[in-house]
Amino acid sequence: MTTSPNIAVCELPLFPLPEVVLFPNRSLPLHIFEFRYRIMMNTILSGDRRFGVLMVDPVQGTLAQVGCCAKITDCQRLQDGRMRMVTMGQQRFRLLEYMREKPYRVGLVEWIEDIPSKEDLHPMTTEVGQLLRDVMRLSGKLTGQKIELPEDIPNLPVELSYWIASNLYGVATEQQALLEMQDVGMRLQRESEILTSTRNHLAARTVLKDTFDNNF
Repeated sequence: MTTSPNIAVCELPLFPLPEVVLFPNRSLPLHIFEFRYRIMMNTILSGDRRFGVLMVDPVQGTLAQVGCCAKITDCQRLQDGRMRMVTMGQQRFRLLEYMREKPYRVGLVEWIEDIPSKEDLHPMTTEVGQLLRDVMRLSGKLTGQKIELPEDIPNLPVELSYWIASNLYGVATEQQALLEMQDVGMRLQRESEILTSTRNHLAARTVLKDTFDNNF
C-alpha cells in the first residue's frame, strides 16, 4: 500500500474522530486505546506512518467524505498497549469508496488541492490578520488577561487560512466546510466573515462591561 501524495489515487487507512477536523501543517495529538486502532497504528508505524483523519458528523453520525492525511511524528507506547502519539496534517483527500471495513476502515482516496487563484490574496490576508488581532485584543480586555498571538502564525494566504480554520473551536461543521473548500479566496472570505461577527460581538460586550464598570 502506498500513501504518497505524488500518487493521484491510493488506499489509505482511515481514522474517524467525532467533531475533530485536521488541517494541513497542523498538529494533532492522539490517544489510541481501541484494539482495532492499535492494530491500525502498529501497521502504520511499520510503514510510512500515514493515515487519513475523517470527521464524524456530530448530528448525523456519518463520516465526512473529505479529510486530511496525518503523519505520525512521535509515538509513546504505554504498558497496557495504549499509545500516545503526535501527528502532523499533510495533504487533503476525498474518499472515493471503502476498500474494507475490518479490522479498521481502509478507503480509496484521491488527493485534492486548492485551485490556483487569479487574484492577489495578500490584501485579504492582511485584513484577516488584523481581524484576528482585534478579536484577541477584545478577548483579552473582556477577561482582564493579556492575550498574545503565537509568533509562528503564517502570513501567506493558504497557510494562514488553514491556521485560522484549525483554531476555530466548537464549530466542527464549519471547520469541515472550510477544509472542503478548494478556493483560498473563498476560505479567507468565510473566515473574515466569522472573525468580523466575533469581533462585533466582543466589541458590544466590551461596551457593556465598560458601562457597568464605570457606573459601579
